[in-house]
Amino acid sequence: MSKPPTPRKRKRRSPTLGPEKTAQLYAALAEDRPAPRTELEYSNPYTLVVAVALSAQATDVGVNKATKTLFEIADTPEKMLALGEEGVADHIKTIGLWRNKAKNVIALSQMIVDEFGGEVPQTRDELTRLPGVGRKTANVVLNEAFGHETIAVDTHIFRVSNRTGLAPGKTPDEVEDQLERVTPPEFKKGAHHWLILHGRYTCMARKPKCWDCSIRDICKFKDKTPDPARKTSSLGPKGPSA
Repeated sequence: MSKPPTPRKRKRRSPTLGPEKTAQLYAALAEDRPAPRTELEYSNPYTLVVAVALSAQATDVGVNKATKTLFEIADTPEKMLALGEEGVADHIKTIGLWRNKAKNVIALSQMIVDEFGGEVPQTRDELTRLPGVGRKTANVVLNEAFGHETIAVDTHIFRVSNRTGLAPGKTPDEVEDQLERVTPPEFKKGAHHWLILHGRYTCMARKPKCWDCSIRDICKFKDKTPDPARKTSSLGPKGPSA
């Protein structure tokens, strides 16, 4: 019998910008937002963990509305446990998957108290042990609360990294690996926020604002959107003249 063909190894997609343009890209984003930070509202590492865990499949705006009153009465794991699962649920019913998230908030709070003395752990391995906390959530907390040079790849960062050619990849893990390798040291601390905010407000999924993009000339995205104002102006109010 003939041997089955050996499966071909998939080639890892390589960054296409190169070191010089990569540095230029980050420099432009840094000029746009000199002091980037998360848009989730929190008061300490614990409330940040809860907020990020709640943000899965939800908007930051929606999470902030739900946690405003929640964090006023429960800003420590001990206070959250005293509130109880039903009490947490009452505050977050406007967020998707709120039942399961309420369970996770209580469970992670219990673990923080029982195993970490009431303090949020500061390593990725320990953070990802908390119920409802995955690698992305852990990276956000490490970066925002503790100043680690981590990059959490969400849908915005995944899109920007692939569109621009900065760090192409087929999965979030591939993109994270690429970003870790190509991001210059001086930009690693802010890279997560620069990329996510650029994807949220400029390089949007359906209609990116390419005409108003500070990295337009660096970006490898072929189907750049034209300036709608210029198009309207060229046609006039009633369209082209006869």
